[in-house]
Amino acid sequence: MPDRPGRQFLQVPGPTNIPDRILRAMHRPAMDFSGPDFMDIATECLESIKPLFGTTSEVFFYTASGHGAWEACFANLFDVGDTILMPETGRFSKTWGEMADELGIRVETLPNDWRSAIDPDALEQALRADTGHRIKAVLAVHVETATGVLSDVPPLRAAIDAAGHPALLVVDAIASFMTMPLPMDDWGIDVVIAACQKGLMMPPGLSFNAVSDRALEASKACARHRNYWSWTDRMGREQYHRFAGTAPEHLFFALQESITMINEWGMEAVFARHSRLAEAVRTCAARWTEGGALEFNAVHPAQRADALTVMRTAEGVDPDLIRFTARERFDVAIGGGLGQVAGKVFRIGHMGDLNDPMILGALAGIEATLAHLEIPFESGLSEAVGYLARTSLEPERQQDGRRVV
Repeated sequence: MPDRPGRQFLQVPGPTNIPDRILRAMHRPAMDFSGPDFMDIATECLESIKPLFGTTSEVFFYTASGHGAWEACFANLFDVGDTILMPETGRFSKTWGEMADELGIRVETLPNDWRSAIDPDALEQALRADTGHRIKAVLAVHVETATGVLSDVPPLRAAIDAAGHPALLVVDAIASFMTMPLPMDDWGIDVVIAACQKGLMMPPGLSFNAVSDRALEASKACARHRNYWSWTDRMGREQYHRFAGTAPEHLFFALQESITMINEWGMEAVFARHSRLAEAVRTCAARWTEGGALEFNAVHPAQRADALTVMRTAEGVDPDLIRFTARERFDVAIGGGLGQVAGKVFRIGHMGDLNDPMILGALAGIEATLAHLEIPFESGLSEAVGYLARTSLEPERQQDGRRVV
């Protein structure tokens, strides 16, 4: 079968599109990872990523998926029998809790309908009820990739403080890192967990624990055996110990270029672009809902994340058929449902290396899919075009002697 013309629109919620600059940065020979050339690259990345987390504290790198960074946090902070509080937001908070349970950590859950954010009042009440301070940490997902729900972090910190509870605040930012602001130090977060394949625009393979001084101190009291995941062991200057083996050189070449690109754009501009493109998707999708077959999974507009949009289908409308048709017929790849929303939603990723025509092309492909499948909807494409036209972030410039706005 001949290759299909053009390129597929990659709108899954990770991995995301990899810019040519990052691909080119990786297209180089391997080098001696203990030598000074790679040492300089690694040291630069270890330091230059800290402002992206909004911290001056340590950031630890793992050759692992985000699940590895989850386990690293557990290995460094919690002994068998320790208790954590896990507010439920979707499949990934549930999976995170299941990992804790398998590691012998007791998990208390704040139930949730998978359509709304973490309730700070419920969190405060749960912590006030814990008069013996058994709960060692609150583990919160900032953007739940399975549901598209955003939980506001500062109110969670305020709830912990209002309860007078010593629990650490650990935040999963795998979907939100470099798509939405998350200033770790300013918001009083003790550990941020992130990965490279979403907002950082890289191939999967690197994940991170950004760790406050308070969390580092707490890790010293943890008696759990750890080696590969150990924060302490990775604080040395020797490259072999810093990476617990051979460094993932080409991912560091990619990371160096990713950070350079983000700094060239400016973090605020990166966040503004994500917010604007997300709003274009939401503007379009709001019109789709008028057909009665689709609705936003996140009930409250303020809780709809800038990283992805999750659409719920009516009874009798198969979201997996929408996904398959969009990918195979119209070359738009979107995500499916996970956990209790499997077979009920489809997910549109809008994070990383994206621009206006890429988003509009993806939305057009999804609308073509809905029309092809005769699913009732109202077209929102013109509204998305209008929104983007009104909100262009590009500065006025001159081209061929003509004014371009």
